[in-house]
Amino acid sequence: MYNLKKLIVCMAGAAFALNLHAQQVQGFVHKQSEATDYVWPTDQQVLDKLDKWQDQKFGVLFHWGLYSVPGIVESWSICSEDVDWISRKKPLPYDEYKEWYWGLKDSLNPVNFNPEQWADVMQDAGIKYMIFTTKHHDGFCTYDSKYTDFSIAHGVFKDNPRKNVAYHVFDAFRKRGFMTGCYFSKPDWHCEWFWNPYFATPDRNINYKKDRHPDWWKNYQTFTRNQLNELMSDYGSFDILWLDGGWVKGDDIGLDDILAQARRKHPGLISVDRSIRGKNENYQTPERGIPETQLNYPWESCITLSNDWGWVPNAPFKSSQKVINILSEITAKGGCLLLGVGPTSDGVIEEEVAKRLHEVGEWLRANGKAIYNTRITPVYQDGHTWFTADKDGQTLYAIYALPEGETLPEVIEWTGNLPKGKMKMLKGNKSVKYTCDGDKVKVFLPKGIKNEPIALQFKVRAK
Repeated sequence: MYNLKKLIVCMAGAAFALNLHAQQVQGFVHKQSEATDYVWPTDQQVLDKLDKWQDQKFGVLFHWGLYSVPGIVESWSICSEDVDWISRKKPLPYDEYKEWYWGLKDSLNPVNFNPEQWADVMQDAGIKYMIFTTKHHDGFCTYDSKYTDFSIAHGVFKDNPRKNVAYHVFDAFRKRGFMTGCYFSKPDWHCEWFWNPYFATPDRNINYKKDRHPDWWKNYQTFTRNQLNELMSDYGSFDILWLDGGWVKGDDIGLDDILAQARRKHPGLISVDRSIRGKNENYQTPERGIPETQLNYPWESCITLSNDWGWVPNAPFKSSQKVINILSEITAKGGCLLLGVGPTSDGVIEEEVAKRLHEVGEWLRANGKAIYNTRITPVYQDGHTWFTADKDGQTLYAIYALPEGETLPEVIEWTGNLPKGKMKMLKGNKSVKYTCDGDKVKVFLPKGIKNEPIALQFKVRAK
């Protein structure tokens, strides 16, 4: 741990701007904190859980709620901010639009809700951990909260035996061995103690002054703590508490006490107080992009499979090859990929999504040793080739992230990471020939192999 902290200090002067070539930015995004602001946990159980989480590499984030009915941007259309990416599906005056949106509670009726299908698709994709949205900023709960009736359990789905949706989602994934994470929005725009009906709602923040209405704010703190405590008490075991809405800080809702109580039931629970620098941001979450450089502390890139987090009709999905390439780059830089997938309002994962994720899973079944359980290595990139390492640091993997629309070259070249002994392709366990000239390496690929990203395994020469 001491060496890791020293490395962080050494890297503090590096540039940590997001590399947005991975995905065009759309909407509000949470950027990563600075490296110098990362605070290593002191709880050994949290450190152990983080280490296990870093082995997983590939997760899924499900956004599912009222916004899934019309297929629009999640929650944000009810936020009265004049920015391009907040658009309304209906040309209504603001107050009428909000009433229409709140009324979607009586339209979300996922009669085909099938969390086992969700888990099957993600397991087939090679995904190892999951985060499910229990409440987004609009305040609509996908679980049967005791503290509000603004939930799926009190709408048209209320008579279904699976009305407590979140419980069944978490249960389906736990049964398949996934690490499980609970997404929860600290802001709640439906709650009268956040957006009080006495005032207008000009932006995403509370619409009153705390010092003038301390009782309102106290009510909101109590409401939020109660909801988090019920999730951490009644919905099974969790590995991750993933808190969104960084314009409300964890300190504002008493997160220290919430976590202390939660960790008595969930030892080592990872806290992700997104973009809030300090001890409760156990890993950082750059959104819709990849950090420019390799980072030697826990982090995760949140990137959507389509252009949106929730389901939208006729969405343009990333190809399986692009997902593989993104995953390879993130892994080589020391992070995990959290892939955003939106189930339909009917309660299933679309066939096109399942097809693309199956292709990702096929690649990982052949090449997963280069991804799972790996750690960073000092020389981690040369062109389209990304390098990862076994935890012993002696076995390296070279992943050639074949750009979309291109053909595999006959020869792959890189500088550094000089191999010794045999080198093989992970897929098919085929030996490959290579030469070293000084610090230059040339790898001669076998003829007739599939035109896709490839992963090579070799021992590295001692320096």
